[in-house]
Amino acid sequence: MRRSLMVLLGLTLIATLAITPAAARKKYNYPATEKGEVVDEFHGTKVEDPYRWLEDDARESDAVSHWIEAQNEITFGYLRELPEREQIIERITDLWNYEKYSSPFKIAGQYYYFKNDGLQNHSVIYTMGSALDGEPKVVMDPNTWSEDGTVALAGLSFSEDGRYLAYARAEAGSDWNEWYVRDLTTGNDLQDHLQWVKFSGASWTKDGKGFFYSRFAAPKEGQEFQQLNKNQKLYYHRVGTPQSQDVLVYHRPDEPDWGFGTSTTEDGRYLVISVWLGTDPRNRIVIKDLQEPYGMPVELIDNFDHEYSYVGNDGAMFYFKTSVEAPMRRLVKIDLRSPERESWVEVIPEAQEALRSIRFTGNLLVASYLKDATPMIKMYRPDGSFVRDVDFPGIGSGGGFGGKRSDVETFYTFSSFNRPPSIYRYDMITGESTLFRSASVDFDPEAYEVSQVFYESKDGTQVPMFLAHRKGLELDGKRPTLLYGYGGFNVSLTPYFSVTRLAWMEMGGVFAMPNIRGGGEYGEAWHKAGTKLQKQNVFDDFIAAAEYLVDSGYTRPEKLAIQGGSNGGLLVGAVMTQRPELFGAALPAVGVMDMLRFHKFTAGRYWVDDYGSADDPEEFEALFAYSPYHNLKKGTKYPPTLVTTADTDDRVVPGHSFKFAAALQQAHDGDAPVMIRIETRAGHGAGKPTHLRIEEAADLWAFLVENLGMRPLEDSLERTDTE
Repeated sequence: MRRSLMVLLGLTLIATLAITPAAARKKYNYPATEKGEVVDEFHGTKVEDPYRWLEDDARESDAVSHWIEAQNEITFGYLRELPEREQIIERITDLWNYEKYSSPFKIAGQYYYFKNDGLQNHSVIYTMGSALDGEPKVVMDPNTWSEDGTVALAGLSFSEDGRYLAYARAEAGSDWNEWYVRDLTTGNDLQDHLQWVKFSGASWTKDGKGFFYSRFAAPKEGQEFQQLNKNQKLYYHRVGTPQSQDVLVYHRPDEPDWGFGTSTTEDGRYLVISVWLGTDPRNRIVIKDLQEPYGMPVELIDNFDHEYSYVGNDGAMFYFKTSVEAPMRRLVKIDLRSPERESWVEVIPEAQEALRSIRFTGNLLVASYLKDATPMIKMYRPDGSFVRDVDFPGIGSGGGFGGKRSDVETFYTFSSFNRPPSIYRYDMITGESTLFRSASVDFDPEAYEVSQVFYESKDGTQVPMFLAHRKGLELDGKRPTLLYGYGGFNVSLTPYFSVTRLAWMEMGGVFAMPNIRGGGEYGEAWHKAGTKLQKQNVFDDFIAAAEYLVDSGYTRPEKLAIQGGSNGGLLVGAVMTQRPELFGAALPAVGVMDMLRFHKFTAGRYWVDDYGSADDPEEFEALFAYSPYHNLKKGTKYPPTLVTTADTDDRVVPGHSFKFAAALQQAHDGDAPVMIRIETRAGHGAGKPTHLRIEEAADLWAFLVENLGMRPLEDSLERTDTE
């Protein structure tokens, strides 16, 4: 009862202070952004790019650095004045402050796991020894690497015998990783230091003497965060030796766009090289026999026509999840001694549901499917005969089931918008699930509900959407609603627990997440229907979701906010330029906003698989038609917008957001704020420390409370003493 009264008092204050609409506040003196006279010609069409200079790296350009400072002064000055902000920070901090555990995993008979005490910037790696109830001991604490938390763990790989841990650090959220090796018998790092590694893991040889990894050549000085990533090479690093002595294993100088991922087979015999071209799952497969040190890698799959995901092997018989003759994916066996397609053996046939992944654990094939964007787990014997299903307790997200073929146990997690993560131990022999740990968060899960609806898009396609909100919601069209989307790169969205979304719902907000085309929820066809010349389907699906929420009485346009990051930032930028009157606020984060030049920076060239390229005449027309930066129209009233990015983002370079924000401020005709929040030393998002994540979330929610005219006390419905 006491906590409930405290929350009510806080929300009463918010309700009192939030009734003043944004339009009644002083107008915003945006920094004057210099306009250049850059004009490009694409296939006969001249395109102006007046803010080209904002593409320059702020570390190398005083002009861009000063622009960032000026924009942040306006934005953070505005945000600090919002009376709701401090209360929201306090509440998100309270909710965030719970112990967070990963599923345990076993290496050489020892259990390991990640744990965050609550508000630590990064999770810590512990070991429990050989027993699940063993005394925890710290293995590695990334919180000690920097005072501000901006150096983060970016990857790790244990040697088979458990002696060594190869791990990667990322600074300021960069995709560039530096790899090190720790001797777990002493707890000390060795002299090993690998640089210019990006988009790579570490695959140990069975003898534990070294590992395979991929890296690029050092970029030109001053171009580390903008130069295109080409000519990746696959190396073998032997523990205790300098990087200069690493052995080149595989390289295709004739194909500078190719990249290489690796897996060593569990029996230690083979190295499986997955050759990728971009973000499309279609790949080639190269096999190297590690028992023949001078043997050359041999192509098993010599084209990019389909997807081949390595699952496991029985000697020379390899299991692959593939899209060959199966757009929803199936599992086949390929014999290295007779690799012709007519000799392949189908193990698990294509199903009606999308097969997302398969693991070989406990000598069973653990297949993870999506049925209407909800997880479905099925287990099979190595010959493909069905064993059993694994049932999850409701609508949510479930996954895990890692381990080796010899293991008799595994672990998995389940969570949902209204259910904090729970970890289950699973007996691979009996199929029994036992609750191992569950998170304890300061809220009542029973006060919220999660549902799924289907709505019709512009072309008649049925699209699923998850909804989460307080129970007893009255469909009176008055609820502040946050519509979140992604829609690209075969990424599937499922309901998972989020403290920040919980805080939104606690304030009375409705959270909506549609599974729009471009994702992988319904297999290859669903993904392809949202790519290249069909990308507009993604925006149509999202707009239709917004119209459904309005027509069904959940909300109305002035109370409807939209949010998305990266490709989702593109989504928000595109729909707010196409239908500005439909939304009450927009939150595009680290978005791809210039669709004519994205492929000229860092990893942007990989996205041509999904987007197409302005170098192609037909694809240029499609890109130009929706590119957010190019479709802002002078004199238009755009919804209140808070663009977010980081000056060290080397995935989607911040010039995208800089140019879009500058053009938006120039085009906008209205009193609503259109601002950009630029984080420093934060990157694209991965590895961002807890304190920065809380501050950013509070700024976003305070912005919405202000600009949607929210009254959290009234919007939150009747609160109960159980809270």
